[in-house]
Amino acid sequence: MSNSLIQTEALSGCSVYGVKQVQYTVDGVSGKDYAAALTAAAFKEAAAIEVAVSGYAEVVRQRIRKLEDLGSVMAALNYAVSNLKIKDQESGDTASVPNAVLVSSTAQKYGIDGISSIMTRRSLYNKQNEVQYAMDKEDNDLKQDSVSLNSYMSKRDNSFSTAAKLVKKASNASDSAIGNIG
Repeated sequence: MSNSLIQTEALSGCSVYGVKQVQYTVDGVSGKDYAAALTAAAFKEAAAIEVAVSGYAEVVRQRIRKLEDLGSVMAALNYAVSNLKIKDQESGDTASVPNAVLVSSTAQKYGIDGISSIMTRRSLYNKQNEVQYAMDKEDNDLKQDSVSLNSYMSKRDNSFSTAAKLVKKASNASDSAIGNIG
């Protein structure tokens, strides 16, 4: 026996108007009819798409978390910049970064090094630019992943809808055939 989801088995000695009759083995269970085979195939496709949707949803959640973390790093850098003196600005002016250890470890988690408790104006501006670039890049990736997620969700919904329609049509066909015989 092969590993396929659905297998056809001819019923020996059975034919209707010369057409050989069959039964199906669906997911290892024999003796199933056409509607059961159709249902299994249609819902298996929908379930496979559902797995992809959950994977993309996790990627989107992680990207959102990264943006939130980078946003808090940016907020700390902005706070430090706001404490620099306005008059007689020099690149060597210094300011303290609030929660520098936490901010530094969060930034390092995403590949941004060089944040310390006391930083110069120049280094603060450089780190702001670096964090902003990382946030912009992550935001673009998030938008692309969100579009992909929406596409997969639409495919999943269409797949479940199609599966339900196929099952209903197969059931109606069976009911009609039985009604015509009776």
